[in-house]
Formats: sequence, C-alpha cells, structure tokens
Amino acid sequence: MKEKKIISIFDKQNYLWMVIGAVTIILGFLLMIGGKSADPNVFNKEEVYSFRRITLAPILIVAGLIIEIYAIMKKPKD
Repeated sequence: MKEKKIISIFDKQNYLWMVIGAVTIILGFLLMIGGKSADPNVFNKEEVYSFRRITLAPILIVAGLIIEIYAIMKKPKD
C-alpha cells in the first residue's frame, strides 16, 4: 500500500507565528479584565481608566492580530 504524502499549506514557522499572535491577543485581553471595586457604590476612575486597560491592552490585541495576518500570509519555504 502506498503512503500518501500530506501537503500542508503552512510551514512549521507559520504555526509558530500563529501561536505567538494568539498568545499576544490573549495577553491583551487578560490585561484588560478586572477592575471590580470592593464597594459597589464607589467608582474608582484610576483603576478603570488606567494606562494598562485603555492603551496597553488594545495595542497588544491589535499587534496580535497583525502577527496573525503575517503568519497566514507568510510563504512557506520550499
């Protein structure tokens, strides 16, 4: 019986970049969560509108999406 060779669209390096992009996106979402106040009647502006949640997390999410696009578009080596 002949063995069939499986042809993959992506190379090992493409999958590595996809994992890096997914980890970057997950890290961005993890940095965005939280902010629960101990007292529900008190609004903590500094905690909700912190640099980490408003600036850093969205930048990481967009960077992760760009990495994912690069990983998909990157040509595998012959």
